[in-house]
Parts: sequence; C-alpha cells; structure tokens
Amino acid sequence: MDDRTTPLARLAALGAHLAARKFDVQLDSDGLRVTSPQVKECCGRRESDTISCRVRDEDGGRLWYFTMSGQPIAPADRVTDAAVFVLGHLTGEER
Repeated sequence: MDDRTTPLARLAALGAHLAARKFDVQLDSDGLRVTSPQVKECCGRRESDTISCRVRDEDGGRLWYFTMSGQPIAPADRVTDAAVFVLGHLTGEER
C-alpha cells in the first residue's frame, strides 16, 4: 500500500487542513484528536473529537474518516469534505 493511502497518512493530511484553520490537532495511536479553542462544550457543540480512519465495508472496503462515535464523515481521499464536516461538527453547525 502506498504511504499516502495509509490511515495514518490520511489522518495527517486531515490534521494539516484543520491546523491551517486554527484547530488544535494531535495525531496518536487513537486517531486524530481535534480541538476547537474557540468552542466551549454546550448547547449541542463539541469542543473536541477524535477522528479515525478505517475501512468502510459498505463502500467496498475503501478508507473513510469516522467520528469517535462511529459516524462516517467522508471517504479518506476527500480530505476537504472531511475538514468541512469536522468544522461543522465541532461548532454545532452540522447540516
């Protein structure tokens, strides 16, 4: 498998997108911990979440990003879509 297609590399790419938008990111063995320094947890808002990247059987075994609760975010090759989702997810502006 090409290094750019490993779950760790995909999480690092997502982390770079989110860090550029002033989110705090930390990549470790549990996944990509994303924290919004501007959001306090209340009223449906989340201050942080840990994003994972793993195979999604329902999509032919392709890599996908998932929230800590297991909600699918986007295919791992759609990093911009995933970043937009996470931004909304952590600010309570999900659609």
